[in-house]
Order: sequence, then C-alpha cells, then structure tokens
Amino acid sequence: MNAVVYYRGSLSSCNYDCPYCPFGKTRDSAETLAKDKKQLETFVDWAGEQGGKGHRLSIFFNPYGEGLIHRWYREAMIELSHMEHVDKVAIQTNLSCNLDFVKELNVGKAALWATYHPGQVSEERFLAQCLKAYGLGMPFSVGSVGLNSAYPAIASLRQKLPEDVYLWVNAYKDKRNYYNEEDLAAFRSIDPLFSLNVADYESYGRSCHAGRSVFYVQGAGQVKRCYKDRRVIGNLYRDGLEGLSADRPCGMKACDCYIGYIHMPELELEGVYGAGLLERNPVGFSHAKAAIGRPFSKDA
Repeated sequence: MNAVVYYRGSLSSCNYDCPYCPFGKTRDSAETLAKDKKQLETFVDWAGEQGGKGHRLSIFFNPYGEGLIHRWYREAMIELSHMEHVDKVAIQTNLSCNLDFVKELNVGKAALWATYHPGQVSEERFLAQCLKAYGLGMPFSVGSVGLNSAYPAIASLRQKLPEDVYLWVNAYKDKRNYYNEEDLAAFRSIDPLFSLNVADYESYGRSCHAGRSVFYVQGAGQVKRCYKDRRVIGNLYRDGLEGLSADRPCGMKACDCYIGYIHMPELELEGVYGAGLLERNPVGFSHAKAAIGRPFSKDA
C-alpha cells in the first residue's frame, strides 16, 4: 500500500503566542514531553517495519505546537528520511529551531511546511531561516494566516523570498464573510491558489482517500480518517495498515482545511501539487508567480 500518515503526539506546547491558537505559549510538563518522545520513537519504529510488509509511506507531522525545537522530532525526521520505503517526511513548523539538522537529512525525501507568524517573529529573523533552508537545498513552502491586518507583512515577505519559494495564505474562517472583493484580490496576488483555500467543499457522504490510504494517527496509536472527523477507525499498532484500510465516506458536512480537502479525489489536486502535495508546494510555482506579477496594493 502507498499510504499517507499524519501523526500528532501528546505535545501541546509552543514557543509562540498567536492569538488565534489555543496552544500559544503553553508549556508541557516533563512527564508529557517524555510521553511524547516515547510515542514518537514507537511510531518511527513502526514506520521502519513497514518496508518489509510491502508498504510505502509518506509522513506528515502536525503537532499541537512546535515540534522541531525538540530533539526527538529532528531525529525522527532524519531517520525517516533515510528509509528506502519512505517517500516523504514533512513537518509543520514555525522555523524557530536550529536548522543545522537539515545537513543530516536526505533532502530528496524531506520537506518543511513553514508558517510565518507576524508579531511573533521579525521578518528579518524568519527570512534568514528561510534563506538558510533554501541554501541547504531543503524543499519547503511558506505560509501565513490571511488576516487582513497581516497583509502588509505577508506581502513584504513575498517580495523578499526567492522567486521559486511558494508562499501560501490560509483563509481566515473564524468570521463569516471576512473578506471583501478587494481583500480576496490582494491575497490572490500573493497566493495564486488562495481561492482554493477560501472555499469550503461539500463532503458529507462522499468518497475520500481518508480512511482508505490516508490515516490520521494520534500518539497512542488511535487512528481517525482525518483530523476533523472524530470517529476512531482502529489502532495503528494493533490493526496495521491492511486492517485499517476501507472505503469510508466522509462524515463531515464540509471540508475546509488544506490537509483534508487535498485528499478528495474529485478535486484532482495531485495534478496541482504533484510530489509537493504534503508540504503544499505546487508544481511549477515559479511560472505561476511570474504570471500574476507584483503583489496587489490595497492602498493603490
């Protein structure tokens, strides 16, 4: 089986304090961190065994909080990236960690989903981290939450990043009708795929790769179809991929998040993102950006 596995352990702490995030500036106890480390080691051991069972894996870490400031996440990335049967290992990160570990990665199989948080880090510091990753040959995308107040900071970063680094914008959906037409045009000028993320996709009862070849794993091994569908479909370590895999129609009314809707077959987003699907890196982005020109100015 070619499986995509999302993994989230017990970690629920972050060194940033974003106002829209419930995990900002929280601190886990030593016991919780030790538990998270043990869970991750168990998962990496499991992943290592899957090649002998004929499986190929693509793995995405999306912890509650920042993982790469902890040694065991960096070590897991390194180990997994050198496994022959692992096609991709990627992680969601704010890039606040020391990036020297990238030198030990198989960068042909590793990637970063780097999130920019204006107000938590200076543009100079974040850009320097991006350029270091770029210089080390590390594939990555950069993104930010599309708050209207953050537009100037996001547009500024876009102009300073290398042309072939994709900067995505996550639509802010906590408020209905948050964007007017000018707002939408502004963010589309930065992210040519912004409209894909603004949309909510009707999904109830529809087929999805989730639960069939895409699995959402929690630290103790509980598995869900996806991170928003609360139904537990089994245990990774008890049931294995073969025991978990089944056609399971979506139980949610709508799919509104990138890591969910990319697995809806009808959207055919593999053709948009190709091998960069997990880390949100579209095919041929440099050409797409050249076509849209400079960022739209709201003050123009």
